[in-house]
Amino acid sequence: MEKDRPVISDDDQFTTISNQLPLLISACRADGSYYFFNSAWQDFTGAASKHENYTDWSNYAQPNDSQASFDIPSKDKTEFQRIYRLKRHDGVYRWIAERCVPRFEDGDNFAGYVGYGIDIQGVLDEQQLKGDWLSFVGAQTEGLNEELAATNEELSAANEELGHTQESLAELNRHLENIVAERTSALLESQQIARQLNEELATTNEELAAANEELSTTNEELIATNEELAESRDEIIKSEKLFKSIALNIPKSLILVIGKDHRFLAVEGDLMSKMGFDGRDYVGKHPSEVATPERYEANKHLYARVLAGEQFTIDRKGQADEDYRIEFVPLRDDANEVYAGLVIALDITDIKQAEEKSAKLAAIVTSSDDAIVSKTLDGIVTSWNASAERMFGYSEKEMVGQPILKIIPNDRKDEEPNILQQLRKGRRVDHFETKRIAKDGKILDVSLTISPVKDSEGHIIGVSKIARDISEQKLDEQRKNDFIGMVSHELKTPLTSLTAIIQLLQAKIGNGEDTNITVPLKNANKQVKKMATMINGFLNISRLESGKMLIVKDEFLFNELLREAVDETQMISADYDIRFNDTQPVSVFADKDKIGSVILNLLSNAVKYSPKSTTIDVDCKVINGKVRVSVKDEGIGIKPTDVKKLFDRYYRVETDDTRHIAGFGIGLYLSAEIIRQHQGNIWAESEPGKGSTFYFELPLK
Repeated sequence: MEKDRPVISDDDQFTTISNQLPLLISACRADGSYYFFNSAWQDFTGAASKHENYTDWSNYAQPNDSQASFDIPSKDKTEFQRIYRLKRHDGVYRWIAERCVPRFEDGDNFAGYVGYGIDIQGVLDEQQLKGDWLSFVGAQTEGLNEELAATNEELSAANEELGHTQESLAELNRHLENIVAERTSALLESQQIARQLNEELATTNEELAAANEELSTTNEELIATNEELAESRDEIIKSEKLFKSIALNIPKSLILVIGKDHRFLAVEGDLMSKMGFDGRDYVGKHPSEVATPERYEANKHLYARVLAGEQFTIDRKGQADEDYRIEFVPLRDDANEVYAGLVIALDITDIKQAEEKSAKLAAIVTSSDDAIVSKTLDGIVTSWNASAERMFGYSEKEMVGQPILKIIPNDRKDEEPNILQQLRKGRRVDHFETKRIAKDGKILDVSLTISPVKDSEGHIIGVSKIARDISEQKLDEQRKNDFIGMVSHELKTPLTSLTAIIQLLQAKIGNGEDTNITVPLKNANKQVKKMATMINGFLNISRLESGKMLIVKDEFLFNELLREAVDETQMISADYDIRFNDTQPVSVFADKDKIGSVILNLLSNAVKYSPKSTTIDVDCKVINGKVRVSVKDEGIGIKPTDVKKLFDRYYRVETDDTRHIAGFGIGLYLSAEIIRQHQGNIWAESEPGKGSTFYFELPLK
């Protein structure tokens, strides 16, 4: 029976074999505590791992079966069989048939049982399980016993081979011991020989050490010498690089260094080719070898002067009339002896031209009839020409260093910050008309042109201002406006009478059949109306520019005013389709008559500059707290250059299409001034041949 007793140990071989078998294999100790379950058993039950404490593994068995199934007959120490229900990993209990075989250690010492179980659920019904199932279990476990027997035989064969191997190793060890003994004897002999050689080497080493000390001393001296030479060489290289760097970074220059014998020690600079040097290496060459002997002879006395210790400067003209300035500088050593001469030639043509321009500019500034003033970006005066002294009464001494606010009236102090802000952005201010105060308190009308002053890098560093006294011009304009106003006012009386007479005649004649009378009267009435409109325009300009045009504001419905103007224009312009795109009622606070004249002027212009049978669209919208009106026509259109000047006084667009259209260029000017006095905006958009759109905006009340 000894061969039937399985031997269980903790070695890997048993674990490997057990894990490869499909049987549920377990092992317990003599006290009945289980310590081993193979992979098949763990997979079946879903146990956590092989290291789990399986002492109370009966928890996996069906409770009704555990008492009967797990009482191990350890006292008998004999093989036994049992069946029980074991809970599978999915929670289902399955019938298990198990054969338990005792195992022994060290002879007859009982060590526990090894169990081999199989799942017999479905193979036999419950009645069969109570019958002869031992043969079934035996059949299943017979293969296992055979495999265990085969494994034991393999282990026995391996033990025999191991015994043979140990004998071979013992023989090999003996052989190695003999070899070591022989080598040890030979080593002792070689040590004696080596001892003699070492003594000889020690003597040689002492001699070499003495020689090395001498060589070391010599090397130290050589190193010190080399360091001094390296420092000298580095200094020379640095000096050469520094000279070349300086020479190459001086724009429009030629730098020569000549020795005591007048030979070149260095030639550098971007003027080499321009001054007759073609770029070859001239070091060590004589000037007579480089250029003509005549040229050397002409400069020989200059070389002699600089090598004699004299430092001087000369100016010369080039072949293309360029200007050169040549500096001659003697170079001295530590003993203050001249060892070379430095010649620096500079092209100063641009400087000469700049000096000439500066002189001309200074002359212009001095002789100008306009006041020319420069100041900082903080408004501090830096220059003040003679005309500024005459115009404002302050001398240059009184104004330079003072703020420009000194000549600005109190009610215009806010102009200066606004102007400086524009100039800081690089913008120029042209023909800005304003007022300034002279030293004697006189208020002057001036026209200012102000420009930013920039340095060579484009940075704004100051301000240049040209002031022109336009007081007389303003007086002339005032006289002209007064005259126009007076004439316009005087013409209104006879014109009113003439209008009344024409209307009376038309009323008397009625719709008579004599066209020789009715037609001229009708044309006369049109011409009188045109003249009345023109005179009213001139009169309004006179009032506007003299400050006598009154703006009387009141609240009214803007849509109604716009509708009245459209209806009136449509009545007298039946050849046009005037469409008004009305919106919700809009109330504004403005001068109704003045705003009405603006609307009528835009409508009459649209009719005047559009072909008959075209459409004129009038639109009214409320945008961002403002009412916006647009009048769009399908007329001849306006060039972009003319659009910018449409609202200037007396400006008219002169083209072949407009020469036959009467007008003096005052309607849009008056309209723009009326809108501005209402804190509104007016502008136009147009494209030649595609019509124009005029807009104006008014703030709501």
